[in-house]
Amino acid sequence: MRIFKLSICLFLIFSMCFSFVIIPCFASEFGYIWSDSLETSANVVDNSSNNSNNISNVQNVNNSTNLNNETISAADNNIISNNTTTAETTIEETNVEIADDNFLGLDCGSAILIEQTTGQVLYAYNIHEQLHPASVTKVMSILLIMEALDSGKISLTDQVPCSENAASMGGSQIWLDPRETLTVDEMLKAICVNSANDCVVAMAEYIAGTEEAFVQMMNDKAKELGMNDTTFKNCHGLDEDGHVTSSYDIALMSRELLEKHPTITKYTTIWMDTLRDGKSQLSNTNKLIKNYKGATGLKTGSTSLALYNLSASATRDGLSLIAVIMKAPTSKIRFEDATKLLDYGFNTFSYKEFGKKDDVVKTVTVNKGTKNEVEAVLSENSGTLLQKGSDKNVEQTLTLEENISAPVQKGQKLGEISFTLDGEILSTVDIVAKDDVEKIGLFSIIKRVYYSWVDLLRS
Repeated sequence: MRIFKLSICLFLIFSMCFSFVIIPCFASEFGYIWSDSLETSANVVDNSSNNSNNISNVQNVNNSTNLNNETISAADNNIISNNTTTAETTIEETNVEIADDNFLGLDCGSAILIEQTTGQVLYAYNIHEQLHPASVTKVMSILLIMEALDSGKISLTDQVPCSENAASMGGSQIWLDPRETLTVDEMLKAICVNSANDCVVAMAEYIAGTEEAFVQMMNDKAKELGMNDTTFKNCHGLDEDGHVTSSYDIALMSRELLEKHPTITKYTTIWMDTLRDGKSQLSNTNKLIKNYKGATGLKTGSTSLALYNLSASATRDGLSLIAVIMKAPTSKIRFEDATKLLDYGFNTFSYKEFGKKDDVVKTVTVNKGTKNEVEAVLSENSGTLLQKGSDKNVEQTLTLEENISAPVQKGQKLGEISFTLDGEILSTVDIVAKDDVEKIGLFSIIKRVYYSWVDLLRS
């Protein structure tokens, strides 16, 4: 019996060596296992080809990353957004024209509506006019606080002191006392809910040493985000000569905050709360939090020069929108105008998600590797903004090698998948290897046969 098993082992050694040197392995046809997550009405076209070293490229029509003062209209076209991946720091231009004619009849000085994930502009009215932001300034202050938290520079439990300068702030406040400290968590709550000027100055000093140094950080961040209409003079938004921004720039920093730091909505969605063991009452200045379905934030602001401003965000059915209103004549009108913008967005558009990063598309055979196959996955999130009702006509085209030879590196491009509507490319995403696969060598063959031999002897 042992002689018989030894003969089998010798045969295995001969076969594996022979196949490694001479016989190529060809993949069998694998089913397309990723389409279950898509609409069943979508047409699937598989352009896979065997023995191809070059993956054919599908042109991505998303060639623009900046709006650059151009205005857009969403009428008469199903395709609103081209390629949607992870969040960028600029608002992208759509491939549709959006008129700057205020067709919704908004009663404000400037307004913009964007889709949060893609950054696509859906409505534009005087979006680059430089105006006073008032407390909407605090969106940038909050963004820098969140960045300091993420970097580990500060923590939510840190005790933040109050300087005489912070305590002297006018406007909206919680009446900080120089003798008391609050945690970063409590400071954030007071800033996001009650728009506390004293708290935002205390946080600015805690992070940067002085308010002036923090304001420089704000301006540096504004430049990084492409906020070309903006100059910050303070961190709270009280009127000051030269302290200006635009609705476009507010949309930029609002999107950056919500996309990069989504946990901020833990604070911006609070309607009422307390501080100091219940002794201080907080009530959100953003009335949409209570009155608008899906509202997630974000920040109000008003002064005698700025009049009434608002950056309003909301999410419904996977679609996230940001509406910015500036220079509304009354508080009531700013909320009404923001509601009009958000309603227009939710009634007209939908967000179609095609897949998330690392979703498995197929399993690809690997020749002469330490593993026989590797999973092919999406390299990034993919989705697009469409007019409602058009998503059922989206088609997908897969270009992917069925057989590849080792070695394979994690993240190596294996193909791509494109999504089209009426002949227009909506999104093209690379398909990459999920793991490394090393090339098999003589030692690996002997090792594999040895374990096979041991298993046979034990059986």
